[in-house]
Amino acid sequence: MKIDTVAFDNYPVFLAPMEDVTDVSFRLLCKEFGADMVYTEFISSDALIRHVNKTKAKLEVSDEERPVVIQIYGKEVEAMVEAARICEEARPDILDLNFGCPVKKVASKGAGSGMLRTPEKMVEITAGVVKAVHVPVTVKTRLGWDNESKIIVDLAERLQDCGIAALAIHGRTRSQMYSGEADWTLIGEVKNNPRMYIPIIGNGDITSPEIAKQAFDKYGVDALMIGRASIGAPWIFKEVKHYLIYGERAAEESFEYYLSVLKRQISQSVIRLDERRGILHNRRHIAASPLFKGIPDFKSTKVAMLKANTMDELFDIMNNIKSF
Repeated sequence: MKIDTVAFDNYPVFLAPMEDVTDVSFRLLCKEFGADMVYTEFISSDALIRHVNKTKAKLEVSDEERPVVIQIYGKEVEAMVEAARICEEARPDILDLNFGCPVKKVASKGAGSGMLRTPEKMVEITAGVVKAVHVPVTVKTRLGWDNESKIIVDLAERLQDCGIAALAIHGRTRSQMYSGEADWTLIGEVKNNPRMYIPIIGNGDITSPEIAKQAFDKYGVDALMIGRASIGAPWIFKEVKHYLIYGERAAEESFEYYLSVLKRQISQSVIRLDERRGILHNRRHIAASPLFKGIPDFKSTKVAMLKANTMDELFDIMNNIKSF
């Protein structure tokens, strides 16, 4: 499978873009565990063209994580085009347009999945960006705004006509946010539309190797995205890739091994940021990690980890956790 000139082996699995999650350190770790392509946190076009330092820092990519995608969002053609040109200077392999973020502060302003209420504007922005840059442009979006306006089948054709190189679809509407189950039937309908020729990437509820295999086999997608299931568990890419290639589960590692992965993730964030910000950034990973689920009487230990202010304090707590 190819996205423009970027080629992948069979069963490509990508790390989905997630705000406050997919920083460089986490992307590199997911890449190490087998992610075929990784995405940056999404970047505000308005903040980028105003040269906000915190936003510009998100443009940092490393050669070790390639192929890497920079993702931007916004609601105005001019701002998105200018931001796309700035992103191109950071040398991503692909530029992605976020028309799927459902959070209120983004969607209520007409950006992210808010664009699903103004598909004409979405198409206008997409066409403008494609014409403005030389890097391949892709789009990530949802099925529609709500259950009564699932427009993705028609919208996919219109976006393809703009010249995008691939389309990623999250199998929920904006109104669903992240609740309920992802509906893959419309993703499959887009993929099996004879008028569609660009790669279709499926996203939503890929939480196990078996579900990943079913998504490929049943819906025929060209690639998958894993998002929330990777938070605190970058090793999910190794598990999924092994199953897709060999048809069986990979051997489980020890509790201590997975704990060491999380500690390395924290250490790398601290090195790239600083101790305070590195620890704060990883609290979401610690809280969500499946590694700690099911450990008896773990609540007080979890609270202590989330309150730790230094790496020594945090690692001391982690080193005293006993698996069951």
